[in-house]
Amino acid sequence: MPTWATLGVFALAALALLAVPGPSVLYIVTQSIRDGRRAGLVSMLGIQTGALVHVTAAALGLSALLVSSAAAFDAVKLAGAAYLVYLGVRRLLGRDEPDLADPRERIELRRLYTQGIVVNVLNPKTALFFFALLPQFVDPARGPVVLQVLLLGLLFIALALVSDGLWAVFAGTFGERLRYSRTFARVQRYVSGGIFLGLGLVAALAAPARSR
Repeated sequence: MPTWATLGVFALAALALLAVPGPSVLYIVTQSIRDGRRAGLVSMLGIQTGALVHVTAAALGLSALLVSSAAAFDAVKLAGAAYLVYLGVRRLLGRDEPDLADPRERIELRRLYTQGIVVNVLNPKTALFFFALLPQFVDPARGPVVLQVLLLGLLFIALALVSDGLWAVFAGTFGERLRYSRTFARVQRYVSGGIFLGLGLVAALAAPARSR
C-alpha cells in the first residue's frame, strides 16, 4: 500500500487540481443555480459515482485500453460529446425548464443523479485524467497495483465530494434569489445551454496522450 507520505503528496496534488474549476464543476454549478442546492448536490453525487466507474476501469486496466485504442477512444469521445450537445440544445430550446410559476414543483432528483453519472462516464477526459494521475503515485513494490489505484482513486473522490459539494452549496444559495425571476430564467437558459455545448466541445476535442 502507498506510504503515508505518498498519500499526503497525492492529496495535495488532488486538492490543487480540484481548486481549478473544470467541466464537472461547471456542470454542478449550472444545475445548482438552475434548481438549487439540493439539485446541485445530487448532480455532484452523480458526477462522483461516474468517477467511481473510471477509477475501477483504471484499476482494471481499461483506461489503458481506452488510450491505446483509437476506435474505443473515439467512440466514447463522440458519445459523450453528442450527449452534452443534446443537453445544451434541449436547454437552449427551453424544453428542459421547470414551470417558474409554480415554485412547489418537484425536481426529479433521480434524473439529475443519473444524468450526472452519464455525463462523467461518457467524458473521456475523466478516464485520461485518472490514467495519467494515479500511476504516478503507485509503487509496484508496495503491493497489488489494483488495490493502490483503487485507494488513490477513492481518496481523490472523497476530496472531490467536499470540493464539488461546496461549489454546489455556494451556487445553489446564490441561485435561490434568482430562480423564479422570468428575466433570469431566460438569461440562464442561454448561459447554461452554452455551457453544456461547451462541455460537448471539450469532450469532442479530448485527445489521448501519445508517447514521444
